Amino acid sequence: MRLFISNSKSPALTYAKLMCGISFAFLIALEGLSAYMLKHHSVTYRRVSQQLNRAVGARPAGPGEPASVVMIGNSLFLEGVQVDRLQELTSKRLRIYPIFLEATGYYDWLYGLRRIFRLGARPQVVVVQLEANSLLWNRVRTEYSPMLFFDTPDLLHVSSDLGLGHTAESSLLLAHWSAFSSTHSIIRTQILRHTIPHFTDLFTLLIQAQRPTTLGPDTEEVAEARLKTLRDLCEAHGAKMILLAPPVPSSENAVRKLISIAQGIGVSTLVPIDPNTLSARHYEPDVLHLNSEGAALFTYAIARISDQFL
Repeated sequence: MRLFISNSKSPALTYAKLMCGISFAFLIALEGLSAYMLKHHSVTYRRVSQQLNRAVGARPAGPGEPASVVMIGNSLFLEGVQVDRLQELTSKRLRIYPIFLEATGYYDWLYGLRRIFRLGARPQVVVVQLEANSLLWNRVRTEYSPMLFFDTPDLLHVSSDLGLGHTAESSLLLAHWSAFSSTHSIIRTQILRHTIPHFTDLFTLLIQAQRPTTLGPDTEEVAEARLKTLRDLCEAHGAKMILLAPPVPSSENAVRKLISIAQGIGVSTLVPIDPNTLSARHYEPDVLHLNSEGAALFTYAIARISDQFL
């Protein structure tokens, strides 16, 4: 009887081990494929990782050399600043190191700046694009940011800053170490974009529904504290911080309030172009991001006032 039970368990145990082995091999293959696709086929990953590597090399200018300027921002800068043209217009005065990643906010850039400073970046100027929405966000972008902007010890600090629970903290850790965990939501979005009619139009409506942001007394304190933290971080590494406002017509009051707060704590602020001088033909359909015509105007406006960076 005992022999019969032993024999019956043996095939089950073998089958269980086989299934575990197949599952483990599948996960390894999935992770390897995700890492390959990320590094070789993701335009965003390739662009931002290259920008980070270049920014780490930023150093103070020698006699007669152009000043080193790191520019950080989300899609408002990515779509609104024609970097090659800006560098061409300011080549005698500035050497520009852009780092632009869509859907990012305060915590992404706080830890992103800390990382490039830790790696040796020493720019003379850091130009920051954080409008009221992104400055007040209590989240990080779970795609790309954990892999590109955070070192391993940062993850615990980010989790603490955001008050994440164990599940969200585990997801952040996975997004740092695992290419599949970091990109699966991007893959899902691409699938939806190609399978659901007018998905892009729906996404545009969702963006429009999130605006405008207002700054009240409680949020003003948060905004001031966060700008001070960024200012102190830059100054601790020998860099001057400048807050540069892109033209966002739907939140003019919030922009003015944010500029007032920044100036009150000694952060230089620049408004290269008045949103009222632009019309709907200068924007994408979401009336938030500049199109090529609007970006050309904004880029030229930045170049025109670029002496104020120094």
